[in-house]
Amino acid sequence: MSLPALSRRGFLAAGLGATLLTLTACGQGEQTAAPAGTASSSAPAAGPWSFTDDRGKKLELPKRPERIVAQIGAAAVLWDFGVRPIAVFGPHKLQDGSKDPQIGAVDLSQVQTLGNVWDEFNVEKYISLQPELLVSGMYNGNTLWYVPEKSTATIEQVAPTLGVKLYGRTIPELIAKYGEVAASLGADLNAPAVTEAKAKFEAASKALVTPEAKQLKILVMAGGPESLWVAHFKDHIDVGYMKELGLDVVVPEKVDEAGYWETLSWENADKYEADVILADARAQSMKVEEMKKKPTFAKLPAVKAGQVYPWRAEQRYSYQGYVEMLEELSANLAKAKKL
Repeated sequence: MSLPALSRRGFLAAGLGATLLTLTACGQGEQTAAPAGTASSSAPAAGPWSFTDDRGKKLELPKRPERIVAQIGAAAVLWDFGVRPIAVFGPHKLQDGSKDPQIGAVDLSQVQTLGNVWDEFNVEKYISLQPELLVSGMYNGNTLWYVPEKSTATIEQVAPTLGVKLYGRTIPELIAKYGEVAASLGADLNAPAVTEAKAKFEAASKALVTPEAKQLKILVMAGGPESLWVAHFKDHIDVGYMKELGLDVVVPEKVDEAGYWETLSWENADKYEADVILADARAQSMKVEEMKKKPTFAKLPAVKAGQVYPWRAEQRYSYQGYVEMLEELSANLAKAKKL
């Protein structure tokens, strides 16, 4: 679920530039110190620990790591599985000071924060926390999401890093992979909160595609000042899951070289017919109200019919997170009509 541009990283760093990045203004402040980040129901962290991550990198420590630092997306998933990081980095507060939806159920009063925007990672503070493991997702090869390239070498020296590949697998596979990570860190995958959430996820997946919903042509997109981007289901695994379940998602004809999107000028906003538009709801994407100021967008049938709904492009990859996303999407599609 990448942001539009030559790459996900390129979009954040340059594609929409400072204008959009300021929408996720820092808002970082000192947080209450947290205890070691262990799952509440876990066994003692005795004996050696090892885990092979999605880079094929085998991590080995004398005991299971407890002082865990995680990128927001990974932190939110681990939290749902019962693992409590001591610190987070990545978008967790919006410009108005409220929680970014990407943070999920993480209690920000119980964690330290190392950065809130792209290329912001307080290395000195990270070192002072004496972390035992850093966990992050990976959208581009083996690059850890939101770990600044300029600081990677130093960060790698402080503690082992664990990468989870966020592409090339299905949503159930990715949630299960995060479950493996959480279990290795002491989480109980048979805990009621986990098993109940899994059952709700499976039920919500089945309920999403009604006969009426299958009739709707759905365009998934993001917007910027000069361009709009049509999501490619093969690279955005959440969009791929919609298609896998049976929704009729627009497939872009000419995907950008780096994948993920087809870039269109606003003049060509009507290239694809759609009954429903799912628009990127993240802070760094243009808001629907702003897009409506573009005449070509405002004239689209789905826009005129009021059938533009949020696309939760970085929903946390846990059962709890996807139940929320699927139920919201189901409710919105139930309101939509074939145009």
